[in-house]
Amino acid sequence: MKKRNMLLAMAAMAAAAVMTGCGESSSDGPFEPKDNINWVVTSSPGGGSDIYTRMISDIMVKDSLVNGQTIIVTNKTDGSGEIGRNEVAGTKGKKADYTLLTFNSGDLMPMVQNTKNRSSNFRILAVMAVDKQLIFKGDQTQYADFSEAIEAAKSGTKVVIGGSKGDDIATYDALIAELGIGKDMMTYITYDSTGDAITAALGGHIEFVISKPAAATEYVAAGSLIPVLALSTERYTGNLADAPTLSEIGDYENVEVPVWRGVAAPAAMSDSAAAFWSEQLKKVSETDAWNTDYLEKNKLIGNYMDMTAATEYVTDYEKDYMESMGIQ
Repeated sequence: MKKRNMLLAMAAMAAAAVMTGCGESSSDGPFEPKDNINWVVTSSPGGGSDIYTRMISDIMVKDSLVNGQTIIVTNKTDGSGEIGRNEVAGTKGKKADYTLLTFNSGDLMPMVQNTKNRSSNFRILAVMAVDKQLIFKGDQTQYADFSEAIEAAKSGTKVVIGGSKGDDIATYDALIAELGIGKDMMTYITYDSTGDAITAALGGHIEFVISKPAAATEYVAAGSLIPVLALSTERYTGNLADAPTLSEIGDYENVEVPVWRGVAAPAAMSDSAAAFWSEQLKKVSETDAWNTDYLEKNKLIGNYMDMTAATEYVTDYEKDYMESMGIQ
């Protein structure tokens, strides 16, 4: 009997060791990365989400916030990003502690419209910043400014605007509604990322592009993109200051659809890992590199929220958005 009890005890200890090794238990103390981290971005390289992700990951590595491990950023754009988000939502075991997802309002909106995924399928680790958009024209666009394009559309000439998914589409919808122009006369082409839309504008394939400052800044500096409309309640600063708000070019109300930028993880991520990542993101938000090289340079508003506050904020945002769209 003693031998049998000893064997049972040894089996129980082995099972506990397997559970701990698979990341299923957080009883072994605070989490610290001991392997590469996979960070998924559901838009193409060069867009606002990609720039945001790589800035955070670079700061984490440079400032030794990931225990000397490597962060591998992977762009997964298939299915307008839904495949990448679904993969993250379904990640289990130890891998869940090493998987991050760039998650913005522009990701959430199409997700709840087109899939069964909800924010509860993820752990919301932090909200980092708030972003807004402008409309830019390429150097091949025939219109001198956006007010000229508005008049052209009202007179029966089709005007084409390009942009990314989610919040860019919502901004376009709000703009069209305020202008009172049909979508057949001021049309919108959806691209996988803002970077792709900018490329189309530079090539003369579309006349205007909706973009956040981060994705457009180098093209503005080079003179190949010209800001023509600030989709905000006030003008931007720096080399974007020449773009008027909508109320400045006609009898319109200003249009803006603020974009929150966050970081999420699989719902299966352990409590200790989630606490670790939320704290590291807080440390990123306090660095000079984040505040000067990213926020200030790209005209974003710093708005760090920890895991608890961010989860509540995103949950409320999702609920309000679903109600506004009639989604059950």
